[in-house]
Amino acid sequence: MSVTPPALDRSATVLVAGSSGLVGSALVRRLEAEGFTSVVGIHSTDVDLTDARATLDHVASVRPAVLIDAAARVGGIAANAAEPVEFLTDNLRIQTNLFTAAHAADVDRLLFLGSSCIYPKHSPQPIPESALLTGELEETNDAYAIAKIAGVIAVRSYRRQYGRRWISVMPTNVYGPGDTFHPTRSHVLPALIRRFHEAVTAGTEEVVVWGTGTPRREFIHVDDLASACLHLLERYDDPSPVNVGVGEDLTVAELVALVAETVGFTGRIVWDRSRPDGTPRKLLDVSRLLATGWKPRIGLAEGVRSTVRWYAENVSPRNPDGG
Repeated sequence: MSVTPPALDRSATVLVAGSSGLVGSALVRRLEAEGFTSVVGIHSTDVDLTDARATLDHVASVRPAVLIDAAARVGGIAANAAEPVEFLTDNLRIQTNLFTAAHAADVDRLLFLGSSCIYPKHSPQPIPESALLTGELEETNDAYAIAKIAGVIAVRSYRRQYGRRWISVMPTNVYGPGDTFHPTRSHVLPALIRRFHEAVTAGTEEVVVWGTGTPRREFIHVDDLASACLHLLERYDDPSPVNVGVGEDLTVAELVALVAETVGFTGRIVWDRSRPDGTPRKLLDVSRLLATGWKPRIGLAEGVRSTVRWYAENVSPRNPDGG
């Protein structure tokens, strides 16, 4: 059973690895809004987290009381399929180096951010945390999933061998302002926003979307995820990973329609059925999270509107490559 850990000291140093990314930047914003006065970020240009010595030295110099591992090599189906070796080895190195450095620096509280792709392709729906390692993974992102599973086992091992009060969090699909909208490296929702926004801007009458539109997906706004992470750091202490999601899903076709309507696209939508769908359904069982007293606040329609607005103001006119 999980026990409630002591409240975090708002003056203690919190180190956020991956602080320039979608989740990391939201975590920094949330921590500062909650009164934390010593939040330190690690950007990939500051420290190469695949370098063990550089990571060890940097964490030792900061000596954080709390470390949040939001650093990872990430990408959508196309990127995962094209570069499985890099998705496996880079993420294993990042995690191993951060955990080794955190242990050496005697970090009391660590939160590891995994991914819902750790669960088997044909898991029961909604997916409970107990489904981990009970079946075959989705082959389009199995290398990334194995790396994240290794992170969960590593956290569990540090707890068992050294008594570390470290936890693992498994978020569902995350989106929001600050996302990556790259043509080939983005996830489904930002990829759709980019594609439909470009179609409207160019006056294109047709947009091609991958797959059949039948898979079901769950999405959580990045600000809700950041809120849940801080909540769990202060209220959850257990070797089992904890799912973070909203408890509701929709079909990809419904998501496409929502994005098209929000962006203002009124043309034809064509489904390229030769492209992979990925996992048929991925809805998380969030009963363990809800039992701690947390609940999401940002609905999908509201979140998509804010993300489309952020994309139009920050990515489209200034950085056409989308990060």
